[in-house]
Amino acid sequence: MNCARVMQTSGRICSFILALAIGLFSTGVTIPSAYAQADSLEGIVYVGSNIGNDNSNSILGFRRDEAGNLTPLSGSPFLTGGEGIFDLSLAVGPFDSDQNIIVNPQRTRLFAVNSGSNTIAAFDIRPDGLLVPVAGSPFPSGGINPVSLGLAGDILTVVNKSQDPEQPSAILPNYTTMRVLADGRLVPVVGSTVSVAAGSSPTQALISPSERLVFGADFQAGLLQSFVLGPNGRLGQRPPEALPASAFADPSVPRLPLGLQVHPVQRILYAGFVTINSVGVYKYDALGRLAFQRNVPNAGVAVCWLVTNKAGTYMYTANTGDNTVSVYSLSDPLVPVEIQTLKLKGNGSPFQLTLDSQEQFLYVVNQRAAEDTPLGEGNLLHVLKVNADGTVGEVPSSPLTLELPEGTRPQGVAAL
Repeated sequence: MNCARVMQTSGRICSFILALAIGLFSTGVTIPSAYAQADSLEGIVYVGSNIGNDNSNSILGFRRDEAGNLTPLSGSPFLTGGEGIFDLSLAVGPFDSDQNIIVNPQRTRLFAVNSGSNTIAAFDIRPDGLLVPVAGSPFPSGGINPVSLGLAGDILTVVNKSQDPEQPSAILPNYTTMRVLADGRLVPVVGSTVSVAAGSSPTQALISPSERLVFGADFQAGLLQSFVLGPNGRLGQRPPEALPASAFADPSVPRLPLGLQVHPVQRILYAGFVTINSVGVYKYDALGRLAFQRNVPNAGVAVCWLVTNKAGTYMYTANTGDNTVSVYSLSDPLVPVEIQTLKLKGNGSPFQLTLDSQEQFLYVVNQRAAEDTPLGEGNLLHVLKVNADGTVGEVPSSPLTLELPEGTRPQGVAAL
């Protein structure tokens, strides 16, 4: 029905709409465009399926209600145009990584690894949370077996683990960077690649709050990496830092770091010391130089992934060995104090975890990562309600079973 017909049948309504529009423009109020990001994005959560065949890797999208119940988004799963990885031997190493999928601060774009086909998928995020592939996606990762992503401005850092059992290769693992163009396409930064030792199993591309530093953990090499991110997008590597002997009373215990997090306000880096069930605490300076302070105990088994809230008052860890999540008070950020250890429902091992934008819910992805977990079980998405004192409790409808092919282990979680 055109405007003339409307005016004929309801002139007063049309006049009111016209007057309202004129008033909005004259007062400088902006009318949102069809593709502007909206509050409706809050409560959206994405999980990487990591399906490892037939270019079937995908992003699973869900909408959460106020009670923590999850409903699949229309159009989910969203294909990434590549493959994940699978390993029925449940080997340590290939699946040990974080930041497999990330969202930019504007909540307009999502990036995801295709670990089995050596590419990075880029999506535009619609106001309803649906994902639309960027033209040309996916893009080459600059190495073999990409596992982690970190975004600083328009520079995307990629970790290529080179440990996919289905892709034996002499190409070394590396850290490399790409420039994100305005339309979302990824272009390699020439001269940006830093290779590390074969079998070192790099796991993470963690960006500092200043966006000038990148931290990494070479899991099976027992090393922490730090890089200065130059204005040209290139990585300047500092000498790697071995885990401190002072933290390991038994010299025969492997020194394996997994899971890094930076304090949002202070120059402090936290690292999971997997084999001794503790969290390492480091200071760092503007050049990324690390100074070990102490390690604090964790009541769980095999603390692996960490996340802090935006205020830097609480930290949460995923403990893969006993299916628990721990909560730390950061009243003194250099001396984290564990205030809760929560046993998660169901089977499987907790891996990646993240808080939503309002920090009302904590999401945890479980994998079937142990042989004693029955087939068809263990691949779960947990929804934990965050209380005023930082502690968490699993909502009644949690966990959600992720229906994935046998041998698939989901990787990565991002929440809006």
